[in-house]
Amino acid sequence: MNNAENNRLEEHYTKKKDWLKWGPYLSERQWGTVREDYSANGDAWNYFPHDHSRSRTYRWGEDGIAGISDRYCNICFAVALWNGKDPILKERMFGLTGPEGNHGEDVKELYYYLENTPSHSYMKHLYKYPQNEYPYDKLVAENRKKSKTDKEYELLDTGIFDNNEYFDVYTEYAKGDEEDLLIKISVSNRGPKKSAIAVLPTLWIRNFWSFTGMQQKPIIKKDEKDANSVFIEHEYVGKYHLYFEEPNQCLFTENETNRELVYNDKNDHPYKKDLFHQAVTTHDFSKAIERNHGTKFSPLYQLEIGAGETVTLKLRLSSSPIESPFDNSFDDIFNSRINESSEFLNDLTENSTPEQREIQKQAFAGLLWTKQYYNYEVEQWINGDPESSPPHERKYGRNSSWKTFRNHDILSMPDAWEYPWFAAWDSAFHCVTFSMVDHEFAKKQLLLFTKEWYMAANGQIPAYEWNFSDVNPPVQAWAAIQIYQMEQRKTGNRDIDFLKRMFNKLALNFTWWVNREDSLNNNVFEGGFLGLDNIGVFDRSNGVPGGGVLEQVDGTSWMALYCLNMLEMAIEIAKVDHSFEDMCIKYFGHFCFITEALNKISEGSAGSWDEQDGFFYDTLILPNTERIPIKVRSISGLLSLAAVLNIRKESLDQLPRFKSSMAWYRKYRMENNKYQVIEEYEPDKDVLLSLVPRERLNVLMESVLDESEFLGEFGIRSLSKLHEEPYNVNINGANYSINYECAESTTDLFGGNSNWRGPIWMPMNYLFISTFKEYHNHFDDNLKFAYPSGSDNYLNLKEIAFEISKRLIAIFKTNEDGKRPVNALYDKIYTDKYFKDLILFYEYFDGNNGRGVGASHQTGWTALVANLIEEINR
Repeated sequence: MNNAENNRLEEHYTKKKDWLKWGPYLSERQWGTVREDYSANGDAWNYFPHDHSRSRTYRWGEDGIAGISDRYCNICFAVALWNGKDPILKERMFGLTGPEGNHGEDVKELYYYLENTPSHSYMKHLYKYPQNEYPYDKLVAENRKKSKTDKEYELLDTGIFDNNEYFDVYTEYAKGDEEDLLIKISVSNRGPKKSAIAVLPTLWIRNFWSFTGMQQKPIIKKDEKDANSVFIEHEYVGKYHLYFEEPNQCLFTENETNRELVYNDKNDHPYKKDLFHQAVTTHDFSKAIERNHGTKFSPLYQLEIGAGETVTLKLRLSSSPIESPFDNSFDDIFNSRINESSEFLNDLTENSTPEQREIQKQAFAGLLWTKQYYNYEVEQWINGDPESSPPHERKYGRNSSWKTFRNHDILSMPDAWEYPWFAAWDSAFHCVTFSMVDHEFAKKQLLLFTKEWYMAANGQIPAYEWNFSDVNPPVQAWAAIQIYQMEQRKTGNRDIDFLKRMFNKLALNFTWWVNREDSLNNNVFEGGFLGLDNIGVFDRSNGVPGGGVLEQVDGTSWMALYCLNMLEMAIEIAKVDHSFEDMCIKYFGHFCFITEALNKISEGSAGSWDEQDGFFYDTLILPNTERIPIKVRSISGLLSLAAVLNIRKESLDQLPRFKSSMAWYRKYRMENNKYQVIEEYEPDKDVLLSLVPRERLNVLMESVLDESEFLGEFGIRSLSKLHEEPYNVNINGANYSINYECAESTTDLFGGNSNWRGPIWMPMNYLFISTFKEYHNHFDDNLKFAYPSGSDNYLNLKEIAFEISKRLIAIFKTNEDGKRPVNALYDKIYTDKYFKDLILFYEYFDGNNGRGVGASHQTGWTALVANLIEEINR
């Protein structure tokens, strides 16, 4: 659609303007990350804790509140605050480390992503800052008392917001041009009386000079001609100017480590990273104001704000000098960008209701706000720098086999605080929603993971920074198909070049999977934890009890889906390049082998299928060849449904060699009494390829739609409620068990900060919904199921997809009581007028009541709710 925001994107991707040079690329947490960890034992949380973050220089990035940076994080800007009572200056979000939280790491702040456009021409962020002393110690102490069976102790539980004694701090950015950023910081006193707050809009330069051979140290310097501006000189990005309204003080220091405080070493000068913190909390500004230059700068505003009143501060960061930075054009630009953002959203969501549109707006905002600069060069990290020389153990420790991994890119983060690092399979799901707002970014993001400086030489895609060598579900091909189809539907463009580039690299990755994760060469895959953390009775990443092999239904199902995704890509490409028909034949053949393996491994065996239970189960094969089925009814078994593809007759007619080969395969397998992958075949009709045969599909769908098993009020659960009665299995004398846990995890598997033993996960639900639609493309009204199971209400699979979508969307909608299920624990405060329109997009959701659980800002894949809204209104 032709609107101002789409025009900016076109200008950017045709290289007429660099609209994406600046954006919300500043992390919310750099401390406690693998990149900053130079310890001998890989203890990232304790090597660089929160208490060091205000005094110690980062090596690989920066962090801040509502912050922005250029795409290489050379120059950073964020908001710092002090309420006059806190022990520290609030420069970054606080939260518990993995070991401190009873369910792993957890941010203990209230903040919301309200709006963002794909070119970042307009962005809006809200941070709620208490007026009374922030309960740092209480949050740590109370959570330490909690067990795995307890809910987390959150900031709202402390009562600090009970009397509305807090500030709403809105940070807004509007781009006048690609390198002209207008900034407004609006502070609203929601409390009953006048209250003081210090606001420090902070500009600083990332410290390269301590670590690399930078020829000239950058500088931020007071402009002698204008008391209310500074300029930045930086050899990498040139010159910038920051303009600001008259402050109480102008503070300067250096973005350098306070070695005396951190290392009990001698400082070479007193102007260190934590000088603003010291100045504000001790009221001693003598050092901070005695210089007119540095690498960290802030105009200090000491405000007294009356009850119910708002004070707005204006700043402007520009690569060009501006004579009157805050004249009428300042507000005119802001108003234009706000209107253009609304126009873009309205065009994008033209069929949505006002409430649906608001959910989509905040979902898109969260997705766009968590685009983050990510820098990690493994070989350099292992070898170290003058300021960060690692111990000998590092050469053989975490990620040491990934020395070719080298990046400094803008990546979509799962959660900019809790998971401020990429996860390969998360990113693939993110891209499906990104494609709604910026399909070029979505494609580039997917392609990044196939680049030679990401992908290993053997074809493995790095999983996530804590362990690149772990295995995440291979969903990149699935995401590529989704993005390709979405762009074609939206613009009419068939980007075959994108498909080819993805296909060629993913062929290497597919081969890595086949060679690496099929140890018995029987097309049944093991594959580690596959992203579904604690879904098994034991940790599937660390080997299996008794030294055997675990043949995983989900591992095999993921590979079957991967096969079909590669086949679907090959079909699209082959329509314009017939040499790809060979690849169609190859992936079709491989799919046949996998399907046979899962359904019937050998003569007289039903493979992973349990006929009596009507379910697919993992199988443990011990060294003595004993086979032990692990009878857990989870989405691992349901995932077999996802491997389905309806090949249109029109496509087959364009590919005669592939069509002929497929017919031969079927004839050959019939004549040799082999498992039939194509149950029904007529030359002049569509062909259905499904990992699950029709009879077993019927049985599995009955379980999926059973409200006493998988179908919850708000979506499909990850574990059947039948396991409220725990399942136990004895392996070599040791007992292992699993039971239905609707919300937080009660186990320590993978740190206990995720739970796949009952909750509802948006990405898996979205995958199932897409699956049901694909089956419907073939069967139409010829296949219906009772919805829910046991009722007399029969629906086709498209209708079922629609109904499950509505259940998922209902998590975020206000119900008849004016409450959102996602906020179930804090209904009272989220009906307050200053909270009721704010939406958080959690990592996963309570399988019983839809309450948000886990990372509170994991908008990445939970943003898929925006796709669901668009699809039900299409």
